[in-house]
Amino acid sequence: MKKKLKVIDLFCGCGGLSRGFELAGFEIVGGIDFNKDAIKTFNKNFKNAKGICCDISSMTEEEIRKNFGDLKDIDVIIGGPPCQGFSAANRNKVNDDPRNKLFFEFVKFVDMAKPKAIVIENVRGIISENNGYAKKQIYKIFEERGYKVNNKVLNASDYGVPQKRMRNFFVMLRNDIFNFEEMQKVKEKVTVEDAIGELYQYEDNSDGHEIKLNSRADTVYRKYLRNNNNTIANHEVRYPADIVQKRISYVKQGENWQKIPKELFSNQRNNRHSSAYKRLDEKDVSVTIDTGNSHSNYFHPLYNRIPTVREAARIQSFDDSFIFEGGRTSQYRQVGNAVPPLLSKALAEVLKKELEKNNE
Repeated sequence: MKKKLKVIDLFCGCGGLSRGFELAGFEIVGGIDFNKDAIKTFNKNFKNAKGICCDISSMTEEEIRKNFGDLKDIDVIIGGPPCQGFSAANRNKVNDDPRNKLFFEFVKFVDMAKPKAIVIENVRGIISENNGYAKKQIYKIFEERGYKVNNKVLNASDYGVPQKRMRNFFVMLRNDIFNFEEMQKVKEKVTVEDAIGELYQYEDNSDGHEIKLNSRADTVYRKYLRNNNNTIANHEVRYPADIVQKRISYVKQGENWQKIPKELFSNQRNNRHSSAYKRLDEKDVSVTIDTGNSHSNYFHPLYNRIPTVREAARIQSFDDSFIFEGGRTSQYRQVGNAVPPLLSKALAEVLKKELEKNNE
C-alpha cells in the first residue's frame, strides 16, 4: 500500500480544505488557527491530526518542531493566509507591512518544510486588486524558492457543491505547473433541494436534538452526505423576529427584497444588495454561504427563516459526519469561512496524481 502524502493546514479554520484533501486520500497531520471553536471542530473531525489554537506569529521554530516534528516529512502545506498587505501603495514595504506578518509566517513553514507542493486559497479579488500586484508578489515569493506557480478562480458549483462560490487558488509545485484543467467538473449542477430537501420534514426541531433520517439516500449527493448511522446534528431550527418573517413571506424562490412591500421597511432604500432577503431556489445552486447568523441575507426555499447550521454545511458540501463545535453563531461563522470540501477534493485529486507521478 502506498504511503499517504502528509499535509499541514495553516489558518485552517474548521477544516474544509483539509476535509477535501482527506477525501482525496491525503493524511492530515495538523492544523493551526487562532479561533478556539474552529480548532475544537478541527480536532473533533481529524482524530489523528493535531490542531493547535494559537497566534501563528507567536510560534517559534522550536515550538513548531515540538508540535509537528522537523516538518521534513510534510509533503504539502495548505491554507488561507491573509494577503491584505500586498498593495501597490505599499510596494516598497511588502515585508514590513504588519498585515503581511501572517502571510510570512505561512512562508516560514514553507522554508522549514520545503514541501513538494503548496496550496493557498483566497478571495478572488486578490488577483485583480491593484492591477494584480498581490498576485505578482505571491508568484515572486514562491518562484524565488524554486516553485512553479499557477492560479485560477474556481466556482464551487462546477465541482459538485450546490453553491455558487468563487475562490482563487494558488498552487505551487517543484517540477511542473499545476494544471487546473484536469480537475473533474460535474456534468449536472447539484441543487439546493438535493442538499437539504430531505431535511424539510424536520421543521419542528427547535431544540436542536439529533435526528435520524429514515428515508433512503436517493441521489448520489445525498449518499455522499449521509454518515454511517444516518443521523443529523447541528440542525437547530430557529425563526427570526416576526417582522423579518413577514418580509420574507412576500419573497418567492429566487426572488429578493424587491418583492417586499416598502412599508415593511423602516428606512426607504432602493440600493439594497441583490442578495438581501434572497430566498434560495431549490431547483438551482445556492448563493454564496456567508458567515452570518441573524443577519444572513439568504433564506430557506420553503420556510421564513435562514438555513440551519447543518443545512448551510450541506450546501457547503460538508457531509453529515462532520460535526461543528461551539455556539450557534460560531458554528455559522465556521461554515461560512470554510473552503467547500468537494471543491478542495477536486483540486487535491489532481495534485495527488501529480505528486505520485513525480515520486515514481
